[in-house]
Amino acid sequence: MKNRQRQKDTLFSILIFCSAFAVNLLIQKLFTTQTLVPMIFVFGVFLISLKTHGYCYGITSAIVSVFAVNFAFTYPYYVFDFFVGESILSAVIMLAVAVSTSTLNSRIRDQEKLRAESEKERMRGNLLRAISHDLRTPLASIEGADSLLLEQPDLSEAERRTLLEQIRQETRWLTRITENMLSVTRMAGEQVSLHRTDEVVEEIVDSAVMKLRRSRHALPVTVIRPQEILTAPMDATLMEQVLLNLLENAALHGGRVKNITLTARRRNDKAELRVEDDGVGLDSHGLENVFDGMRTRAEQTSSDRRNMGIGLTVCRTIVNAHGGQITAANRPQGGASFCITLPLAEIEEGEHDE
Repeated sequence: MKNRQRQKDTLFSILIFCSAFAVNLLIQKLFTTQTLVPMIFVFGVFLISLKTHGYCYGITSAIVSVFAVNFAFTYPYYVFDFFVGESILSAVIMLAVAVSTSTLNSRIRDQEKLRAESEKERMRGNLLRAISHDLRTPLASIEGADSLLLEQPDLSEAERRTLLEQIRQETRWLTRITENMLSVTRMAGEQVSLHRTDEVVEEIVDSAVMKLRRSRHALPVTVIRPQEILTAPMDATLMEQVLLNLLENAALHGGRVKNITLTARRRNDKAELRVEDDGVGLDSHGLENVFDGMRTRAEQTSSDRRNMGIGLTVCRTIVNAHGGQITAANRPQGGASFCITLPLAEIEEGEHDE
């Protein structure tokens, strides 16, 4: 990645320098004055220092520009003469511009890194709060059911089966929470390694819908398929988890949801996946933080409203790692809508890490 960045910075520096040199040659032919020559090179040095990383490119371009001005645009032409006061002054000015611009650029990048770290810490805090809430509810339910089984030996067979079924369902919830936690841990590492291959989007959609239909929270899901075979580079397991999280979120937290619609289609050079429901929708005051581990459904009083925050956080983490985007909105006719866009072409590693 660093070598690729160096190559980009080098090519950019060469391009800007050659452009400045060509513009000055044109000015030399069109006008008799040479006063614009140093200004154009100074502007070129400024652009190079602004857009490249580190001090090397700016300082090198300043030195090369001084040589170019002295050799091609200062009388006697095409002869080096560094005893001219103008050349010394140009060198000082260009070096000052390069150093000051590079310093400012470095400070801006450092501030952006600090801001990104601060955002990560805020997300970690929200995620920990969501995890603590999601773990507390099923654990308390399991403990209560287990206590009844141990302390009430005269329970009927039907009551015992009900309690055992409750323990099994809560255990499954803990398994899903653990899977989401592991996904967040994997995707939050410094070195994110995705096993991306060209997958048929329709197959990922069908697999996620099938898993939802096998759960006790199953709701009717209408699948709108693309008109053509749509493939995109992705980690099939992780993207299936994203869709399953969104489907379960609609089924469990949507509020009066009767039908879920999952649409897959191509939009320009991206694959679009949209999960919509006909429930109560999202809390409009919390849309900005819907993927930060906080619950934002308009109705939150049900005892079964769990795993919404961490599940949506996992969705955003996985989608971002694929170079895509995920957004949430309320539908005009009622209900919530989650839209995922994924690039149809492979993205180079690090290209989407802003």
